[in-house]
Amino acid sequence: MHYFKRHWDEPRGDTHNDWGTSIWYFEVESDLFVTRQIETYANGTVLHYDRQHVADEFGALADQPLDAADYEPLV
Repeated sequence: MHYFKRHWDEPRGDTHNDWGTSIWYFEVESDLFVTRQIETYANGTVLHYDRQHVADEFGALADQPLDAADYEPLV
């Protein structure tokens, strides 16, 4: 498994803009497909997705492989 994160400096762009900016954490396999994802928002909201909890009314597990160049690797 490999781990990445990314900070988003803008809000969600939906009815939850008041959540603020966010940091997203990803666990990915060697093919860079996401197996687990955590989103932490400035207001304290935390969302999490994995293969058992793929989606809810707020979002969903990424369904495309990450482009590693766009994310900060975590050791």
